[in-house]
Parts: sequence; C-alpha cells; structure tokens
Amino acid sequence: MSFINNHLSGSNPDSNTSAKEAHALNNSQFYSKIKVRKGCKDIWNAYMADGASFSSNDIPFCPTTAEELPHGIVTWEEAKAIYKKNISVKSDFLYDAFVCFYIDDYKFDGPRGIWHDADHALAVLCHFAGVVTPDFSTYQDFPEPLKLYATYRMRLMGYWLGRSGLAVINNVRWGTEETYRYCFDGIPKNSVVCIGAVGGSPRKYVDRKRFEDGLEELVKVLCPHTIIVYGSASYPCFDKLIDRGIKVISYPSHTAQAFERGKWHE
Repeated sequence: MSFINNHLSGSNPDSNTSAKEAHALNNSQFYSKIKVRKGCKDIWNAYMADGASFSSNDIPFCPTTAEELPHGIVTWEEAKAIYKKNISVKSDFLYDAFVCFYIDDYKFDGPRGIWHDADHALAVLCHFAGVVTPDFSTYQDFPEPLKLYATYRMRLMGYWLGRSGLAVINNVRWGTEETYRYCFDGIPKNSVVCIGAVGGSPRKYVDRKRFEDGLEELVKVLCPHTIIVYGSASYPCFDKLIDRGIKVISYPSHTAQAFERGKWHE
C-alpha cells in the first residue's frame, strides 16, 4: 500500500480520474506543453527526454525505479482489459502486477499505440504495480537504424514512465552480435532486468545459440543480480547463471497460463 500512499496526493479534478493518474498525467502534460515555437508539434516525443542523460550511442539512461519484484506480470492487452473492467467501478483501483509488452508489436505500437498516445498508456499503466519497459522489436533482418531506434524508444519511454512515478524494470532485447554495441545501453549495472522467452528464443533450437550468446553478453556488460524471465526458464543457460549466483525468476506467460487453465478444466 505504500506505493499507493506515495502517489495518491492532490485533488481529483475528474470523478473518473484517480489522484494517482491525475498526478502522473499532469506531470506528463507539463513537459508536453514545452514548445520551441508557436505551432510546432512534438511528433518525436522529445518532451520525454527532459532531464535525461544519454550513452555515446544516444540511448537514454533508464533508471530502475522498482523497489520490489513483481507479484505477477500481465501483458499490455490484459492490462487494457483489466483497466476497462475496473475504472468505471473504482477510479483509483490498483492491480498488483507489472505490465509487460512481450506481445506482437501491432498490439501496442502503431498510430494508436503507446508511443503515439503516451498519455493514454500512462493513464492505464499507473493503475498497476509497475511496468517492464516496452519490447519494441529488433528483428534480426531489420535494418540497423530500426534496431537502434527500437532500443532508443524502449529506454526513453521507460525513463519517462519512471519520472512520471511508475515502478520501472528494464526490458533487455538483443539481436545478433552487431547489436551488442548499443542494446545494453541505458540500463543500470548490478540491477534487476527482465527478458522475454516467448515466441521464439530460446525455445526454438535454430535460434538458441544466438539467444544464449546474447544472454552471456548481457551478464558480462550489466552484471545483473536478478533476471526476470517472462516465459519458461527451464533451459541450461539459466541454470548456469543460477550456479554463478544470479537470481533467475520465471513468470508464466499468458499462453502458458491459458494452457494450464485448459488442462485444469479437462
């Protein structure tokens, strides 16, 4: 409850808006009003970078603001459904789970996605215990500028969400070896990080070596004390990390939970 008490302050300007949500949105809107000249619109979300520091590759630094590990993790699609169900009943509801974005990009990115409608994303996310930074894809066959831009957006949105009062854990996404020069930028060392193990790596044998090599590089560069895995961690590469003293915590994916519910009802 301390998280609620720390952020539910100030007046409630709208009966359908929680104090915590209003606080976060007001902070966001303050920066969004900063303009270079009259009529100039910030279509790049430059306001999110106010006060940020950057790596040599121009990747924003995203502090880990979460003080506790998640009690559960839900996807963005699940979070939207939970928000829709609860907001009209209790405007200051808080759901005890972190929100992740380990889903297809079209479900959270695009013209009406979290990047282009960040205020709406914030309005939803502030009703949850925290957020794992967005997982904008860095597919192996993407041109390098797209991979770099995806990494930039992951960190910048995470930085902005943290500055807006949310508990943030960094998602780490790497591609092939050439992405190592920037894909770990902006993430604190000796902290907790989160990775997705759904959809492909390391489940698919053809991609497993690339995943394992990147995981080893992650540990080398970031030295995390805890790695959260969304999906199964039942692979030798994670066992080796545990043997080295790194805490590995696995959270079942939405698909795995649905499968278990189906088995239970059989």
